[in-house]
Amino acid sequence: MRPVDTNADQTPLVVELSAAEFRDRLHEALSIYVAAMGYPHGTEYHRAPMWNEHLQRSGWRGVGALVPAGDGSADNAAARLVAVAYGYRGAPEQWWHQQVRSGLRHTGWTRDQIDVILGNYFELTELHVHPDAQGHRLGETLLLRLLERRPERGVLLSTPEVADEDNRAWRLYRRLGFRDVLRHFRFAGDNRPFAVLGRGLPL
Repeated sequence: MRPVDTNADQTPLVVELSAAEFRDRLHEALSIYVAAMGYPHGTEYHRAPMWNEHLQRSGWRGVGALVPAGDGSADNAAARLVAVAYGYRGAPEQWWHQQVRSGLRHTGWTRDQIDVILGNYFELTELHVHPDAQGHRLGETLLLRLLERRPERGVLLSTPEVADEDNRAWRLYRRLGFRDVLRHFRFAGDNRPFAVLGRGLPL
């Protein structure tokens, strides 16, 4: 992806993306994911089937930040995607739900407590801003747009643990009132420790 120009006439426009629009831009979205996470090139090909499957889940919603094409066109299809976020309604048959339920159970949560936290939530699955577009609170704008008028009681997410919670993602989540649900949790097949964070809706 080309470097993002963030001058005044290239201010990204945050828009809601339909599942069809998101699918059309899947390669762009995955390129942002790889760049933002610092993953090796090629990772996007392994993630594409999962992201495609997520598009079919109940309550799916996606948003993106678009930089105008620079030719004066108002056509969003010609604009460049520089940030993306999506999620969907959590459900018991989903792998992430099952992993978090198991983690809560093993850390001493009661069944009633678990049923409350996992009974009616929106899973913030992905939120990524291309490195060249970071530092302008674009992630916050996307997250607020994504969670507008959601019918669920709360929102949950998982994010890698970092020392002293010292990165942009952690600062964003804390600024918006996300609290600890699980800390230093390891999902099956991944040795990295994660935090599961949550808060009530609406924001």
